[in-house]
Amino acid sequence: MNWKNLSIATLFAALSLGALSAQARDMSQPETYRYGTHLDIKKVIASKEGTTPACGVVTSQLTYLDSMDQTRVLNYQSFSGGCHDN
Repeated sequence: MNWKNLSIATLFAALSLGALSAQARDMSQPETYRYGTHLDIKKVIASKEGTTPACGVVTSQLTYLDSMDQTRVLNYQSFSGGCHDN
């Protein structure tokens, strides 16, 4: 293997690691929804509803793909499943 091939392989390895760390950083920091936030949702991957035994507002989470196929996580407020009309 010559130096040119070795340097090209090293460059591609470094770029791949940079892309993986950027993707991991995006997934670890969820965005919090605020009124008026523009949502770019192409496909919903998962939805987790916050839980509490009492009736009230909880933090729920939506994991989705945006139009650039980037995985995003969104926290939002919703009513808990403990709220029932009697």
